[in-house]
Amino acid sequence: MKHNREFEIAWQGLKSGVSVFDYYLDDKFFTDNDVERDFKDLDVQLTLRFDKKNNFFLCHFDIDGSVSVPCDRCGEEFKLRLWDEFDLMIKLTGEEGEAGDDDADVVFIPRSETVIDTREWIYEFLMLSIPLQRVHPDKAEGEPGCDPEVLKLL
Repeated sequence: MKHNREFEIAWQGLKSGVSVFDYYLDDKFFTDNDVERDFKDLDVQLTLRFDKKNNFFLCHFDIDGSVSVPCDRCGEEFKLRLWDEFDLMIKLTGEEGEAGDDDADVVFIPRSETVIDTREWIYEFLMLSIPLQRVHPDKAEGEPGCDPEVLKLL
């Protein structure tokens, strides 16, 4: 991913307690970082609640928005609603490479690191919020939301 300071948090300058960072994500987030994807029209509001403690930070990522994806059943594009929450703990260590747990929800960084770059986590959490199986939602009558002509051919 390309270097972009927009998603960096200079944690040493923050007071203890909660700080909130709001980000608007669109297709530019992926094109700027040269990432291939099978969706478009990303329209996401991401809120990061960053809680600074003495030796660690608690991060809560809240994703809310939509994306256009092809339906796995009929191939027609549709707007998929995204909403998800992810928590991450960042622990400060004395030296680079010094780490404890192998917990996926815990990240270790050296105290000498004065800036935390959240782009990779935002990317990962965004990708995790898009389901693997993408099918039109059913209509109110309970019928499939897919193109009926395509369904006849299946």
